Amino acid sequence: MVLNVSKPVLGLTTYLQQAQTGVWDVLASFLPAIYLEGVTRAGGIATLLPPQPVDETVAARVLDGLDGLIITGGRDVNPAAYGHGAHPTTDAPALERDAWEFALLRGALARNMPVLGICRGAQVLNVALGGTLHQHLPDVLGHTRHQAGNAVFTTSTVRTVPGTRTAALIGESTDAQCYHHQAINTLAPGLLISAQDTADGVIEAVEVDPALYPHAWVVGVQWHPEERLDDLRLFAGVVAAAREYSTERVS
Repeated sequence: MVLNVSKPVLGLTTYLQQAQTGVWDVLASFLPAIYLEGVTRAGGIATLLPPQPVDETVAARVLDGLDGLIITGGRDVNPAAYGHGAHPTTDAPALERDAWEFALLRGALARNMPVLGICRGAQVLNVALGGTLHQHLPDVLGHTRHQAGNAVFTTSTVRTVPGTRTAALIGESTDAQCYHHQAINTLAPGLLISAQDTADGVIEAVEVDPALYPHAWVVGVQWHPEERLDDLRLFAGVVAAAREYSTERVS
């Protein structure tokens, strides 16, 4: 059997949520289809990774079948993971999802697998490597522009840091679709800031320091690129990196 490495397989994390369909009202693994469309339009194969009991062996077995990992948006990261008490506005923790994504991320980093973190995914990356979060941006900034509520995405202009992978992917600046009331506070060791909001300086993208991770493609963006599928540059970037990873793996 000859493996086709032209289309890499990317795993996307999902969340457990009560869902109604027809006569059924059940707890289900859930992810908006627009994420999958971002991967497939960019030339990848998307597969879903539902939260489940995990240890390093389970995570490794899952990662064996992937060429790239996308940690998606969703519920707030448990603040206990970075040593803080919960703010009144912080979501009740999804402990199984937190553990699942931390284990997958550790395994992906260990094998230099490409990783794209989206919104919560960028925060998971920062917390997993030892950073902290602002739990409620309105307390810090005095406005709710980054999360207007009622499922309405707001547009922020973000400026990239020259010389970063993020800048190479999207250029000097971009209009980003945002829906987050939390953001990176203390930057984790091993990460670099690669984009910030032009109006208030909120960290909007990070990536691993190439001096510490010379062979890694790991980018986290605080915004939602899946909401702008007329601009596939971030999805194309992670798919291209996953294709290269796949080629190296089977050569």
